[in-house]
Amino acid sequence: MDTAGPDAFAQAVGATAKRQEDLEIFRVMLVAANQTMNLVGASTLGDFWNRHVVDSAQLLCFAPQARVWADLGTGGGLPGLVLAILLKDRPGSRVHLIESVAKRCRFLASVAAKLGLPIEIHNARAESLRLRVQMVTARACAPLERLMGFAEPYFALGAHGLFLKGETADAEIERAEKRWRFSARVHPSLSDPRGRVVSIERLSRRGAG
Repeated sequence: MDTAGPDAFAQAVGATAKRQEDLEIFRVMLVAANQTMNLVGASTLGDFWNRHVVDSAQLLCFAPQARVWADLGTGGGLPGLVLAILLKDRPGSRVHLIESVAKRCRFLASVAAKLGLPIEIHNARAESLRLRVQMVTARACAPLERLMGFAEPYFALGAHGLFLKGETADAEIERAEKRWRFSARVHPSLSDPRGRVVSIERLSRRGAG
C-alpha cells in the first residue's frame, strides 16, 4: 500500500483534514526535537507518514471500540501520540504515555499542550504502574518475552495487547511461550510487508497459580 504522504495516509485510515493538520504539527515538532534528543531514527523521518503514522494508526483498525490505551516506552510518542490525535474527538478517550526518560516526557507534554490531546504522561517504568486500560501497546520497546513482563500489570486489570513487531514476530512468540501463557494472533502490517501486529489476550506467567 502506498501511504507515503498525508493524502494517502488519510485514505488508508480514514483521517479527517483536521487530524492531518494535527499530525503535520506533530511531525514538525518531532523533527525539531530529534535534533537534540534521540526520539526516532533520523533516517526514518523522510518516510514519516508511512513509517510512523500509518504504522501507529493501524492499531485502531484492530480495536475500533477501544478508547483507553497505554503506550509502554513511548519514546517520541509512537504509537501513543498518533492514537491520541486520532481519538481526541471521541468521548471518553484517554491515552497513557509511559516513558522513563524525563526529557522525552517534556517533549510529549509540549505536543499534548499544543494539540489539546487527551493524554496522561507518566515519567515511570511501565511495570511500576497499575493502570486500568482497554488496550496496552508498544513499538520498538523490547522483545516480546520482556515486553510481557512490562505489560503484565495492565493485563491483570483486564487489558488486551496490540504490539507492533517486525518479521521476527513468530520467533519472539515462540520464545515468550517458554515463560508465559497467552493467546496470540499475528496480523500483517499496513505500513510494511515485513511488519506484524501481534494481538495478545489472557496473559499469565507459567507456573503461576
